[in-house]
Amino acid sequence: MVLSAAYGGAKWSGRDAPMREEMAACWGDWGVSSECGKLRAVLLHRPGPELDEIDDCDAVQMRADLQPDVARRQHDALAEAFRAHGVEVHYVEHGRIDKPNALFVRDLMVMTPEGAIVARPASTVRAGEERFVAEALAQLGVPILMTVHGHGTFEGADLSWVDRDLCFLAEGLRTNTDGADQVERMLREIGIKEVVRVGLPYGAMHLDGLLNFPSGDLAVVWPRRTPHKVVQTLQERGVGVIEVTDEREAHTSLPMNFVALEPGTILMPAGGDTMRAAYEAAGITCHCVDVDELIKAGGGIHCMTGFLKRDEP
Repeated sequence: MVLSAAYGGAKWSGRDAPMREEMAACWGDWGVSSECGKLRAVLLHRPGPELDEIDDCDAVQMRADLQPDVARRQHDALAEAFRAHGVEVHYVEHGRIDKPNALFVRDLMVMTPEGAIVARPASTVRAGEERFVAEALAQLGVPILMTVHGHGTFEGADLSWVDRDLCFLAEGLRTNTDGADQVERMLREIGIKEVVRVGLPYGAMHLDGLLNFPSGDLAVVWPRRTPHKVVQTLQERGVGVIEVTDEREAHTSLPMNFVALEPGTILMPAGGDTMRAAYEAAGITCHCVDVDELIKAGGGIHCMTGFLKRDEP
């Protein structure tokens, strides 16, 4: 009996290439393994009528009452700023009227070199937002490696890429040990060599509020808040640091909450003049966009941006 190809015969063609090599051909040009490589594509959620329904900002985890129309105009300007720098902007089109925090897409997913990990937010206020991000990813053809499940909670802003072999993964208010364990297992499965686990201080929301990368050899950190292990790991690898010096500015204007457009060039919130001067003194080119109304919702530019594609830095 001669086997046909379907049963492993002579014309059978085995699949030997790893997924990251097949990504573009099979799924599309997706993948992220740094916080500062050339940015190619992002996922945003334009805030809609859900902002008009807020009657208690604290109860929905926002900093202050905001003006919905101003917030929407600023979000549109943010999207245009990305497009002006050659970034393809995709949207989470659907949502729920009782989920006003859905504009913070970074919390709801994290991209890896082989596809997305869909988060499971820690609070009942945000429970279910992840469904609409998963829907958007599927419509775009982005492979979903896993969705955090069981009793695990994980928000994407608690993972920060250093390079294709190293990332930081934080536990704290929004990511519990079970969720972090699930994420680490998946990262190990796709070949990430080093996942450095850290804990966040009491009162901190996410790791991305305490650490960011304007380039591959430079990190921005917040003394007495950024975990010591993060800074120690970076210094051992020769990565320099810029420290927050004006805590009031850091809290109100979120100048750490920028997005690197490419190594050495960032898109940051307007108003953080002290940190902007520090960035520019370090050779970083800064482009600013006004997001002060959006910041009242509890996050900045980095929080609002789901990264879909970055080049290797």
